[in-house]
Amino acid sequence: MERDFTHFNDEGKAKMVDVGDKDVTRRTAAAGVSVMVNENTFALIKDGGMKKGDVLTVAQIAGIMGAKRTADLIPMCHPLFINGADLKLSLNEEGLSVDIVAEISCTDRTGVEMEALTAASVAALTVYDMCKAVQRDIVITNLRLLKKTGGVHGDFSREE
Repeated sequence: MERDFTHFNDEGKAKMVDVGDKDVTRRTAAAGVSVMVNENTFALIKDGGMKKGDVLTVAQIAGIMGAKRTADLIPMCHPLFINGADLKLSLNEEGLSVDIVAEISCTDRTGVEMEALTAASVAALTVYDMCKAVQRDIVITNLRLLKKTGGVHGDFSREE
């Protein structure tokens, strides 16, 4: 099904979509990302041995801050009043990764997918920043929307 892009005006220039006529509804979104590290870095994260501090706690807070600043970073995003932001960071020993899930909620006229993706991204970048002194080849991978609820386009849930 082909759809018109909504972020262009009649002259083909970028515009911010007018959501003023949309209904205010509850909306949620979750996004995930993984930060791949080596065994040494993983052990330092797990044991709290990074010189910059507790990697998981700092990344969790950074992700929440990122969600709140999404409209400042992504040009066509509407500023939203976020009701809740929860980031879960887990250590995946088998995959030598920090797995991050960001869950965001609001009651507004537009969704929070970009806020969830931004939160996950900022948390991942924070893990990278805190670990780069001991490992230069860290990989941030598999950023994706996991689920969303609310809005005119309905619910979405990724099958993994």
